[in-house]
Amino acid sequence: MTAALTFIIPVRHQDNAKDWPRLKSNLAQTLRSLAAQTSDDWRAIVVANHGADLPPLPPGVEVARVDFPPNSLHEQGEAGREAFYDACRMNKGERVLAGMLHAGAMRYAMVVDDDDCVSSRLAEFVAGGAPEGATDNPPGWFIEDGYLWEDGSSYLYRIPGFSRLCGTSHIVRADLFQLPASMATAEREYIRTMMGSHVYISEKLKRTGTPLAPLPFAGAVYRVGHPGAHSKSQGVFAQYFRHGWLLYSPGELARRLQRLKWLGSGMRREFFGKPRTRPAPAPASA
Repeated sequence: MTAALTFIIPVRHQDNAKDWPRLKSNLAQTLRSLAAQTSDDWRAIVVANHGADLPPLPPGVEVARVDFPPNSLHEQGEAGREAFYDACRMNKGERVLAGMLHAGAMRYAMVVDDDDCVSSRLAEFVAGGAPEGATDNPPGWFIEDGYLWEDGSSYLYRIPGFSRLCGTSHIVRADLFQLPASMATAEREYIRTMMGSHVYISEKLKRTGTPLAPLPFAGAVYRVGHPGAHSKSQGVFAQYFRHGWLLYSPGELARRLQRLKWLGSGMRREFFGKPRTRPAPAPASA
C-alpha cells in the first residue's frame, strides 16, 4: 500500500549552515510535527548530504543521502538578485527531486522546509479526500491560510496568501510532477521551477488544467526571524506591528491583532505535537 502523503524535507549542505546544531534542533521539531499526524497514512524522506549529522528519526521517516556540493551563492553577497535566487532554487530543487526519486511510488507529495511545522491533520485529510485506487482524485491543494511563528513566542500569527510566502505550502498529486527517470535526465528549468520554487507550481498546474484547491484549514507554520532563516524573514512584530502608521489606523491594527493566536495546548498538539505511536509492521510471511 502506498502512503497517501509523502513529505519531502530537503536539508541544505552542512557547509551552508551557519549554526548546524540550531538547524538540527529545528529539523527535529519539524520531524516531531510530521510524526504527530492523526493518520499513519504518510511517510517522510529527509534529503541530506553524506556526513550531515541528523537528529533521531521518528518511525515513518527515512533518509536519502546525496553528494550535491554546497551552494556557492547561499548568501547573496555581491551577486545579482536573480543569480542568487536561481542558485538557491537549483540547490533546493536537486534535493527535492532526489527525495522524490528515492521515494518511488507516491500518491501525493508535499515539500516541507527543514524549519517549518505542519498541521497534524494533513495525512488524514489527503487520505479521506483522495482514496487509494480512485480514478478521479483531485490534483492537490495549496495552503491559503497558515501561521507565522518566532522561536519561543507564545503566539502564532495567521496570514492569508500563505502559499506565496512559504515553501511548505503545496500538496500535489505525484503524477503531476512528471518525474524524470533519473537526476541525469532532468532539465535545469524543470528542477528550478517544479522542484526548487513554490512560486511557480500553482500557476503551472493551473495552466495545464489541473489547478490546486485551497486547503480548507490552516495547514502549516512558517518559522520566521531566526538566524538560520535562508529567506532572511523578519519576526512577526517587525513585519506587522512596528509601523508607526498603525497608530493612526486603529481598524487595521485591530485586524492584525485578531490574527494573533495564543499557542495553547491544542495548537501545540496540532503543529508541534508529540508523535503518535505507530503500530509495529507485521512480520513477513514465510
